[in-house]
Parts: sequence; structure tokens; C-alpha cells
Amino acid sequence: MKKKLLLPLFLLLLTVISACGNKAANDNQAGSASSNAGQTANSAANSDTASKSNAGTKTYQSETGPIEVPANPKRIVALTNAPNVLSLNGTLVGVDEWTNKNPLFTGKLSGVKVVSPDNLEKIIELDPDLIITGTETKNIDKLKEIAPTVAYTWGKLDYLNQQLEIGKLLNKEKETQTWIDGFKQRAAEAGKEIKAKFGDKVSVSVIETDSKSFYVFGDKWARGTEVLYQAMGLGMPEKVKAETTGPGYYTLSSEVLGDYAGDFLVLSRSSKGDNSFMKTATWNNIPAVKNKHVIEIDTESSTYSDPTTLEYLLGIFKTAFLQ
Repeated sequence: MKKKLLLPLFLLLLTVISACGNKAANDNQAGSASSNAGQTANSAANSDTASKSNAGTKTYQSETGPIEVPANPKRIVALTNAPNVLSLNGTLVGVDEWTNKNPLFTGKLSGVKVVSPDNLEKIIELDPDLIITGTETKNIDKLKEIAPTVAYTWGKLDYLNQQLEIGKLLNKEKETQTWIDGFKQRAAEAGKEIKAKFGDKVSVSVIETDSKSFYVFGDKWARGTEVLYQAMGLGMPEKVKAETTGPGYYTLSSEVLGDYAGDFLVLSRSSKGDNSFMKTATWNNIPAVKNKHVIEIDTESSTYSDPTTLEYLLGIFKTAFLQ
């Protein structure tokens, strides 16, 4: 009788134990699944973070604050500073009209569209990953909606530091600094040779004509002024210095050109312009003209101060002064 009663109890106990075991197993499986899900989620999150960190972006410290930009931009629209970008072999898809007209860059701009800050639709069509412009641009906020936009203030940096900033922006700072060091050394050596040949006080004036007016330039107005005065260390006539300090250039008439002429004249002119002044007595009576100390440069090729232009002008000056 006792055996008969114990058997059902024993079976009931086995059922309870079995149920508890299944529950524990199920709980363990659920916990394991939950743990695996957590690991998967963490893995996905880590993967996402890694993906973002390897997405090719960096923080560039611009004059207007930090900007997240592509580490190696592939589609640049340069509304300003395009020659600086081209000198570093940056990949342009859009460029300003003035750079497009420059003979030094014609070969590098095949297929590159001419754009302006006002033509937002055209810029959007180019799908840029970086836009470079000037701080004076009125619609910078709209440009920022298209792509990361870096703005520079013209003249805030000297010509070499401006190039260095473009180097930092394009992830080419090291090679830019190498070029800067080499250029300064080569230009300084050329300056020493020129002074050894013509005297320590040899002076140069840089003038330009647009067929209507004449302009004389200070030491940072392109046309080779940075090369001659800053890098080579050649002298500037006192009258030129007095009139150009501050504004950077001075407008004058052909009748008084001789008053602003140094021992040498660098004449920036266009071959397409009216150059009849070169046949006048006023021009031919200037001592530098009489002594055949006139170095002509092409205006269209000389209005920037990027490495390509600087090297081009340094070559012209070395040949003209020393050969």
C-alpha cells in the first residue's frame, strides 16, 4: 500500500524537477541570447564608431573656428585660393573665372567648371566635398549647407603662411613646408647674387598698366612683389614705399613714372593691351629704360602668389638679372 502511494509521489517529484530543469535551461538560453544580443549591439556600435573614425574626416582649425572637413578631399570647389590648391595637385571640380583665365593653370583645369558664389545650383550639381571661399562671400551659410566650407580673409596671412594653411587643409602640410623652406633659400641666394652684381642698394619698381592708368606696387601685391622684396630682399624706391604702405599700390600718370622708377623696372603688361606708351619720350627717358633694365612679365600669369606663380616669376627674375 505504501509502495503504491510512493510511486505517484515519486512521479510527481520527477515532473517538478524536470520542469524546474527546463525552466533553468530556458533561462540560461535566454540569458545567453540576451548576452549575445548585447555583444552584437556593442560590436555594431564599435563598428559604427570605427567606421566614423575611418570615414576620412578631420577637424581643421579655420579662422572662423573648427570645421569638420574631408581628410583627403576629392571634389573641391575653390571660389578663392584655387592656384594654391592646384599647386598642391588638389582635385578641383569648380574654380573661379580668374584662375580659369590664367595661362599657368590652363593645363590643370581641363574639365573643371567655372563657378561663382552666386550660382548655388551649379555648385550643388558638382557635388563637392569641400568648398573654399573668402570671408567676404555673402552666402557662406548657404554654401555650408552644400559641403564643408572654409573661408579665408584676403591678406590676413602672408603669401607663405597662406600656402601653409592650404597645405594643412588638404593634408599636405609637410610637403608644403618643405617647398616653403626650399623656395626661401633659393630666392635669398638669388638676391645675394643680384646684389653682388649690381650693389647692395640696387632698387626695383614693379609697375603695371591697363592701357588707361599706371600702378606701382608695394611688397605684397603679387606681380612678383613678394619674390623681389620679401624673398630676394631687393630694395624699393623710397617714393614707392611712401605711397604704397597701407593701400598696397598707387595709381599714377605716365608723366611721373620716372619719379617712381628704381634701378630696374618690372613691367607687368598684357600683350593684348595698348602699349603705345613704350614709344613715348617720357618712357624712353627713364634711366632704367635707357639702361635696358626693364623686365617684362605677363599680367595674366602674374596676379597670384601661389607656388606655381612664384616659381615661374623667380625663374624670370633670375634669368633677367643674372644672365
